[in-house]
Amino acid sequence: MKSPIRIFVLVAAGLYGATFPVSAQVNVMQEHNNPSRDGLYIDAGFTPSAAANLARDLNFDGTIVGNVYAQPLYIEGGPNGPMIIAVTESNNVYALNATTGTVIWQRNLGTSVSISQLFCGNIDPIGITGTPVVDLASRSLFLDALINGPTIKHFIYSLNVDTGVTNAGWPVDVNATANYNGMSFVSLIQEERGALALVNGIVYVSYSGYVGDCQNYHGWVVGVDINNPSNVHAWATTAVGGGIWGHGGVASDGTNVFVVTGNTFNTGGNWMGGEAIIRLQAGPTWTGQPTDYWVPTNWFSLDNSDTDLGGVSATVVDVPGATPSQLVLALGKDSNAFLLNRNNLGGITSAVAAANVGGINRGTSAVTYRTGQGTYIGFHNDAGTVRAYRVTATNPPTIVFAWSQSQSGRGSPWVTTTDGTNNMIVWYAATTSSGDQRLHAYDGDTGAVIYAGGGANELMSGTQQWNTGMVARGRIYFGANNKIYAFRLSSATPTPTATATRTPTSTPTSTPISTATATATATATATFTPTPAPTTTPSPSPTPTATVPPSPTPTPTPTATATATSTPTPTPAPTPTAPTAGKATNVTAISFTANWKSVSGATGYQLDVSTSASFVTYVPGYKNLDVGNTTSRSVTGLTANTTYYYRLRAYNGNGTSPNSNVVRVKTKPH
Repeated sequence: MKSPIRIFVLVAAGLYGATFPVSAQVNVMQEHNNPSRDGLYIDAGFTPSAAANLARDLNFDGTIVGNVYAQPLYIEGGPNGPMIIAVTESNNVYALNATTGTVIWQRNLGTSVSISQLFCGNIDPIGITGTPVVDLASRSLFLDALINGPTIKHFIYSLNVDTGVTNAGWPVDVNATANYNGMSFVSLIQEERGALALVNGIVYVSYSGYVGDCQNYHGWVVGVDINNPSNVHAWATTAVGGGIWGHGGVASDGTNVFVVTGNTFNTGGNWMGGEAIIRLQAGPTWTGQPTDYWVPTNWFSLDNSDTDLGGVSATVVDVPGATPSQLVLALGKDSNAFLLNRNNLGGITSAVAAANVGGINRGTSAVTYRTGQGTYIGFHNDAGTVRAYRVTATNPPTIVFAWSQSQSGRGSPWVTTTDGTNNMIVWYAATTSSGDQRLHAYDGDTGAVIYAGGGANELMSGTQQWNTGMVARGRIYFGANNKIYAFRLSSATPTPTATATRTPTSTPTSTPISTATATATATATATFTPTPAPTTTPSPSPTPTATVPPSPTPTPTPTATATATSTPTPTPAPTPTAPTAGKATNVTAISFTANWKSVSGATGYQLDVSTSASFVTYVPGYKNLDVGNTTSRSVTGLTANTTYYYRLRAYNGNGTSPNSNVVRVKTKPH
């Protein structure tokens, strides 16, 4: 069967740059709009002057129930008119009227999971985290939900996008169906935060561990044939760890899929899947050949310091005139950006291009776009800056600084353009309490401020880290806790253009190895020494009967009244007081658990860890670390027989508290 996604991309590419009539469909079917995860939206209305006057649509209701980490989608062509699709951590799925924000249909897929039921984590409750994907040909919505029950399980769902009804043969019980190299998938220790991808009739779902690196999790990619959901394949890192943490999840050039993995454990210096860009062929299958993975030469050092290469999901980048020109981008927690030849990743070796980009990157998605001045990559980092770099059209390409703007809060940018080349604007939402919870926009070539957040009505509340906005028909939509916000241009709704980008091209690879026989030992090289897979905790016995989770009565549709006037934003809770840090527990030679008491009114905490009592330096990854609304955090990647210090701050929507007391802890000698 020809992939509906592929057909759409080819058609859109052929019409690239053309102006469409108002009746032409505009659909945002996935995270960052395209399989490449470039984050580019073509909309003729988004000129700099129009964008400067963006305003929130106060007549858009957008009321939903649950916390939101996923990007909303926009779907036309159905019986209900244009719809916004939104999902929440309460396992609620919504279709909203794209103009009024009222509910068209709603589904609750089952009880979500409390953080107290998990070994670690920072999302509470947890249900649907990753952004879904839509197949227009079948009008199907695909998503992953973590559902409570006698056994906590991930289920991959397919719903009719126009009615919310579960399609025949779904959901897929990931515990029961995903296996790789003798390992079985265990939902209790695997988090699904990355966006789903649909490539050539297979929906791909990526998994990490939970924040805290607890238990024997792996980086997993599970593929399900959308026309035969009993046909399930999987790939996983051989070593424990190697989670796929980025918001964008799985990227694709239209043929192969790409993921970036994080740190692994107990490898003995033998690379087993972590700290890598992995190229997977259809299925997914993995050849084990150096053409299908790239690993930095200092990967073992990155492992030992919890400095994940996989801080940001993969982005497919094309640079006409460069050699090589077909690239894939990884951004790591070591503050470096890496570009690789996506047709021959190269194994354990130096990157095609690398540069220090001035700050840790983790959990988010990057963007790429092209203007008359060249090809850019852009991102937001933990140093509190939105940054853009040009990729030179040279042999080999290089990464050159373009511009930077200070903006706190951790989120994923996106880009608008009026025609695919001109009026390129980089957008960013300063999410969480460490940001101002407003939209911001910058000129794609210069970084000049175009939109500075608006007025009192444009303030959003309850935004979550990693998240990104979406653009359709002269509007920006952004998901937050219990709310989808809509912003519109001040002028009349513009005539839209296609939301496709330059289609990344791919070089066909050799016939993939069967999933049943593909292992990490295929064609080993001098730098690739796999070891047997570690023992995985067996999955609890599934409850007899069907694999479908309990179907509770759908949550009633909220009846909140849409805001039709410029109602002043409610006064937020007072800034929280400083928390009290407690004695460290679970102290080992390389880790300990930091503990503290909860503070009334706090919505989360920031953790600092240092070898200095005055915090003049910080342990990598543990400066202003947002640990969410919890009272403990596992600190890993430490040195034996060393004294460390930690402190906390509490935050909410009104600000951040002073520092807590400082706690001293010494790791064990061995």
